[in-house]
Amino acid sequence: MASIPGRQFDDRASAGVIITHPNRGKAVVQATRATVIVLLLASAALVLIVTVGGWSVMQGAIPVQIAYVLAYLTLAFFAWRWNRGVLPVSAVLAVLLLIFALAAGPGWFARDQSGFAQPGLGAGLLGVLTLLIVPLQMLLVAFAMRGFQQGWNVELERRDPSADPGLFAGPAQPA
Repeated sequence: MASIPGRQFDDRASAGVIITHPNRGKAVVQATRATVIVLLLASAALVLIVTVGGWSVMQGAIPVQIAYVLAYLTLAFFAWRWNRGVLPVSAVLAVLLLIFALAAGPGWFARDQSGFAQPGLGAGLLGVLTLLIVPLQMLLVAFAMRGFQQGWNVELERRDPSADPGLFAGPAQPA
């Protein structure tokens, strides 16, 4: 029997209860969830491309970028499972990545001159990809906060009509 302080659960009564999530069936909520997942996956892909493409010339950012890729993939998985708690975390990480991308983008373009070691993909291309991360993160923040407002976690309990009718009967009245 599960236990939450101050609350008693009756396995018999919980067997006759159906829990529904009314907001998850709405088309706009499903579209928001799909958009958040796609934005998380696209962000992870871009960060991974920039990391692999610039591996030979990057100095200290590699562990941070790998952590971002893993975090975004994990957040996409939990958003796919309707976990509403990942939305504000996604938004915060997106703001941080947006700041990093804004700072790093011009650096890639400055490296596209003679005298600098050239990365695998070319510094100009990596600069463009890094700056593409910025609008992607803006969209991720907007859609994550929109999803947070939509109440993915709202649950409604109702009785199962096929359950034992004596399950929900109140205490016996004295005759």
